[in-house]
Amino acid sequence: MKEVVSSFEDVNSKEALDENEMDKRFGLYEIVKPPETGMTFDSADSLYEYYRQFGRQEGKSISHKQNYLTPNPLTRIECKARINATILEDGKCKVNSVALEHNHELSPSKSQFYLCNREKVIGVRRKLAPSDQTSNGVINNYQSVDTGAFDNVTMLENDCMSYFEKGSRLQLFAGDAKAIQEYFVRMQIKNSNFFYMMDMDDDARIKNIFWADARSRALYEEFGVNHHGQPILFGCALLSDENTATFTWLFKTWLACMSGRAPNVIITDEHNSMTKAIDAVFPNTRHRWCLWQVMKKLLVKLEGHKLYDQVKMSLQDAIYDSFTKKEFEESWERIVKDLNLCDNLWLSSLYNERNRWVPAFLKDSFWAGMSTTQRDENSVPFFDGRVNSKTTIKQFVEQYDKALRNKVEKEHLADFQCFSTWIPCVTLFEIEKQFQVAYTNTKFKEFQKELTGKLYCEVSCIDSKDGNFDVSEVMFVGDKRKQVHFNVQFNTENCEAHCSCGLFQFRGILCKHAISVLLKMEVINVPEKYILQRWRKDLKRCHTRVKVGYYDDWTSNLEAQRYDKLRKKFDEVADLAVVSDEKMMQLWNLLDEIQTKVK
Repeated sequence: MKEVVSSFEDVNSKEALDENEMDKRFGLYEIVKPPETGMTFDSADSLYEYYRQFGRQEGKSISHKQNYLTPNPLTRIECKARINATILEDGKCKVNSVALEHNHELSPSKSQFYLCNREKVIGVRRKLAPSDQTSNGVINNYQSVDTGAFDNVTMLENDCMSYFEKGSRLQLFAGDAKAIQEYFVRMQIKNSNFFYMMDMDDDARIKNIFWADARSRALYEEFGVNHHGQPILFGCALLSDENTATFTWLFKTWLACMSGRAPNVIITDEHNSMTKAIDAVFPNTRHRWCLWQVMKKLLVKLEGHKLYDQVKMSLQDAIYDSFTKKEFEESWERIVKDLNLCDNLWLSSLYNERNRWVPAFLKDSFWAGMSTTQRDENSVPFFDGRVNSKTTIKQFVEQYDKALRNKVEKEHLADFQCFSTWIPCVTLFEIEKQFQVAYTNTKFKEFQKELTGKLYCEVSCIDSKDGNFDVSEVMFVGDKRKQVHFNVQFNTENCEAHCSCGLFQFRGILCKHAISVLLKMEVINVPEKYILQRWRKDLKRCHTRVKVGYYDDWTSNLEAQRYDKLRKKFDEVADLAVVSDEKMMQLWNLLDEIQTKVK
């Protein structure tokens, strides 16, 4: 008898799922029976397909080794979970041994991202047809997968964003008002937490519209950008004009949508009417202008100056290289005087608002990485190429949902990448390992950049008693090289280090100057305050359990399915208990007991 030994092994994955019995009870998915010794299959391909489906169910990836005696290298974590089988003379395949214990966690919700599970479904492939412009005038620069259910699509879409052309307006055509009203009702039926508001004029015509889906409202409780540093869309407004009254309506509607919780910070273009409305509705919110937009306008305004190149270079140096308010003000005053710009009224008005856009004036507030100096994804408008001046409201709403689906996909993919891979450490310092274990890949890279940046830093102790240190950093700007000094205050009792650069307060990432002092003081592990919860990869995020109708059908999110079933049961019990104080307290006490047991 001819025998060829084959091995199908686990490659990698994470997130334990030890509630299989509950899943079977509720019928959340079709169960693939675990492999057992003695099982036979018609062919090796049949065995591979069976084990692949089982692996997808359990949340793991598999690879195929033709002969156990010539193994391929295992990736990532050297997991020993596998099945070994013998191909018999008649072509059939018999399982010889089974090992199902893993040295890592499992995640069925991320199975579709593994390469072995990324098959192309015929019905999906047929719809992946790129087009430059559709017949209705909507410009597409992306590949559309119009399946209505993101989690069933095992191919990854290209990311896309969209914006309105400058000066364009959505127009109300026949049937638009009815179409958008029906859309809002439909979304509320799918999830009662979908929110919308319409502003009508005296003739009962639509002036302004605002809406926010349930997932975005849940995200607002946690993020401004998510744990991967990706921007989030919290809601959408279609406005008839850009005056103070309209923006005031918008921001008051926002408060109503978000349970009265104003944003901690807000970034907008330089816009007088919007600024007035923000100051009135969000008096305690820190408001800044997009620096990229300010610089773009500033350079256009000064383009006719005879010493334009010198003006441009001098202003950029003052804005980007001033680390204190005083340093910026002194530089600005010198530039305005030397280049004869004292009579430029627009420049003077911009300077008067310097606390809204100059980095040195903003670093005392937390901006979660949104306050960038270049036009990247954090500052590019969310809508890019999907709509134009001919787009109707009905068409826009459809495009909006597709764009939201892309955002969900990007977060799922980033979660998977953190789940199945990690960024290797570049040093042997325990501090680096501490952040590697805790942070998402994106945020760990940011920390790692600061850690390696300590190569350019030199620490000098000014006053050991007061924990006062001077950290000089060698900086390179083009061909130029300069040395900049930062002050770090170190507390020996709690091992906290506060740097004058303000990076931690500004971006939530520990700076190279503080790291240099911590290492000099032989700190093994940094205090927990420097490991921000918002950047961690091991937290359960509430918004992932929120059901959103159009672009996320939960087919692979088992935790979300369980959450929805439990929520419905809780609602039924709550309806029975609210009839009296006695029944309410009885239920309340039972829930306390259950909560303790579940924990």
